[in-house]
Amino acid sequence: MTPSANSVAVYPGTFDPITNGHLDILERSLAVFQKVIVTIAPNIRKNPLFTADERIGFIRDALPQYGARLEFEVFEGLLVEFCRSRGATVIVRGLRALADFEYEFQFAHMNRRLAPGVDTVFFMTDERNHYVSSSLVKEVAGLGGDVNGLVPAAVEAALRAKYARKPTP
Repeated sequence: MTPSANSVAVYPGTFDPITNGHLDILERSLAVFQKVIVTIAPNIRKNPLFTADERIGFIRDALPQYGARLEFEVFEGLLVEFCRSRGATVIVRGLRALADFEYEFQFAHMNRRLAPGVDTVFFMTDERNHYVSSSLVKEVAGLGGDVNGLVPAAVEAALRAKYARKPTP
């Protein structure tokens, strides 16, 4: 598939950390849209494990082949206003399960009401990633479990470093 000329989409999330499921959605988005702007929500309420700069770095490192077609911005506010300010006409979201659909359905309709020129496009996750979430990855890694194959190698190494077991005295 050839990306539509001058099409701009926004893929919002906390991405703390980015998973292979997120990367799958992002790559499939880049097959459809000329440019995808990844908005990183700082979301202090969620007590992020990685800084916004670290999260951006993980994504850049995992997808270097997309160069300038992939942009990043830390953003907190009304997503449709951000879309309008950047000329984006599409919000990209991934769906893993029925519960995701119900949640995303409400937001898609509200966003459409607020900005009729901005649509939401849903990508179903690949079946290999349908159960993977950033929260689950952090929980498994925090308990010493193996997250190989669920996240990019750089994220796996960073998780190991964050959750390194301190020797007991």
